[in-house]
Amino acid sequence: MFVRKKEGETTGSLLYRFSKKVQQSGILKEVKKRRFHRRPINNTKRRQSAIHREAQKKDRERLRKLGLL
Repeated sequence: MFVRKKEGETTGSLLYRFSKKVQQSGILKEVKKRRFHRRPINNTKRRQSAIHREAQKKDRERLRKLGLL
């Protein structure tokens, strides 16, 4: 992003114009979207993870029924 200072323009108004231009361009939105982007995991790993979570959930429920948790 590039903004030239107009003659007689204050630094504050220049900064305001610059921030407006950045917001309108959508750069910040794109950066925030990419900030927490994770690489996609393959289906096998996702399936194994789901199976593991279900097993843990069943085990916790069984322990809760027995009064051990």
